[in-house]
Amino acid sequence: MRARVTLEPAYLLNRRPYSDSSLLLEAITRGHGRIGLVARGARGAKSKLRGLLQPFAPLLLSWNASGELATLSAAEAAGPPLLLAGERVFFGWYLNELLLRLLQRQDAHAALFDAYALAVQQLPGAATQAEDALRMFEKTLLAEIGYGLLLPDDLDAAQRYHYDADAGPQPAASDAPQAYAGASLIALRDERLATAEARRDARRLLRAALAAQLGSKPLQTPLLMREMREAQDAG
Repeated sequence: MRARVTLEPAYLLNRRPYSDSSLLLEAITRGHGRIGLVARGARGAKSKLRGLLQPFAPLLLSWNASGELATLSAAEAAGPPLLLAGERVFFGWYLNELLLRLLQRQDAHAALFDAYALAVQQLPGAATQAEDALRMFEKTLLAEIGYGLLLPDDLDAAQRYHYDADAGPQPAASDAPQAYAGASLIALRDERLATAEARRDARRLLRAALAAQLGSKPLQTPLLMREMREAQDAG
């Protein structure tokens, strides 16, 4: 059965050349989840899509679907493209890589799409704002794919905790290595990361939870960012 979708809110996650003048696209959409698209002729010199189909730009996409890959029929800008520079580009690609690795095609998550759109808009802001945007997106992503963090209402801000993926926070000794501050877990639960310690603990916990879902193959974006930083330090 052939399905036609018109003017669906979307962001591009990846694009690569296909055939002589076309593109293969991966996109996240609000109503249809992650989708694969063929944009025929999009790399042609006269194509109106050539400069439009860029990452971090809100789009309205239309397509015809009859199998694994749909055929793009039209695209419009839904707002100005976001211009990321320096490390913020890697932040954006990190979000995209997470979705490409952990989100199945045609599995709609409207809340995740909204979280992505919000995170992308916050990336050019202050350093703490950009960092918090990454953490909140990671938290939402885990919840949407069925592996949300267990952060109950009765956490004690003064207590330190180990985190068990099946049971949630477990009390730990005050000097226990690798434990998380109760105040940090409360801040993450309530999505109010106001201190450096809360941000460090949130990053550690979320990265560990994501690593369990990513398996043995690490994400490439953090490795590339680390190489860039080392090259800059060496220079």
